[in-house]
Amino acid sequence: MNMFSTPHQGSFQQLEKLGQGTYATVYKGRNRQTNEFVALKEIHLDCEEGAPSTAIREISLMKGLTHENILSLQDVVNVEDKLVLVFEYMDKDLRSYMDAQGHPLDIMTIKSFTHQLLRGIYFCHDNGIMHRDLKPQNLLIDQNRCLKLADFGLARAFGIPISTFSNEVVTLWYRAPDVLLGSNTYNTNIDIWSVGCIMAEMLTGRPLFAGTTNEDQLQEIFDVLGTPTELTWPGVSQLPQYRTNFPLYTPQNLQHIMPSLDPLGADLLGCMLQLNPELRISAADALQHSCCYSRTPLTRQLWP
Repeated sequence: MNMFSTPHQGSFQQLEKLGQGTYATVYKGRNRQTNEFVALKEIHLDCEEGAPSTAIREISLMKGLTHENILSLQDVVNVEDKLVLVFEYMDKDLRSYMDAQGHPLDIMTIKSFTHQLLRGIYFCHDNGIMHRDLKPQNLLIDQNRCLKLADFGLARAFGIPISTFSNEVVTLWYRAPDVLLGSNTYNTNIDIWSVGCIMAEMLTGRPLFAGTTNEDQLQEIFDVLGTPTELTWPGVSQLPQYRTNFPLYTPQNLQHIMPSLDPLGADLLGCMLQLNPELRISAADALQHSCCYSRTPLTRQLWP
């Protein structure tokens, strides 16, 4: 990839700061040659250790991901003690988009965003990559309401289910119950759980499971989907964080919680929010399901 001397004097002009992450600062920028806006992700390099492993992982994975629903990495630039990742510029993330609406999104937007999210995550899974950190803040929206997956700092290439993980995998509200219960293996179905949580949040305007700790998060999940047993989830009692004294909840009807859902949408959501990871729908099947869902009319419109 091309190099330049500094983002100020070279090919890119740095504009206002957009956000601060764990290992990087993101700025809005401008490509001096094309006059197009870009996003500049500045990563400060440690003089001894160099670039953080998360940055190296993000670069190596994103260079191989070209899809209309995945943020495009346009350039990587080494500037003195910084590494600058140059991305296409998007107007806002899904979190700020929902906040700006002031109410749950309209159903056609929800169907479109869900379908686009599944297209992006299917492409990742089909190319051997788990995102592992899907949440509204990592989904970017442009003026044409095109949705793109971003922030692959926690993403991981896979061949077989990966053993051992950090609790940093997926922000708490979007973390799958198998991860919360301490499963020592996980695979692509943890992304599908996150997609289900995001779809539900678009429908209600608030997180479906908003726990404050791992245990609290599990209780939030069980309260809606029911407490798992060996009958509904064989092997669950062997997971490290499983407790025999979990409160016994019965599953609720998702359409009662989210009345705007038509039966097809409720079925898709239920297939993604399966407690037992073995029963969770695959990205490929969810994408086919969402094709039908995105083409069906709403049975009841609850908001303008």
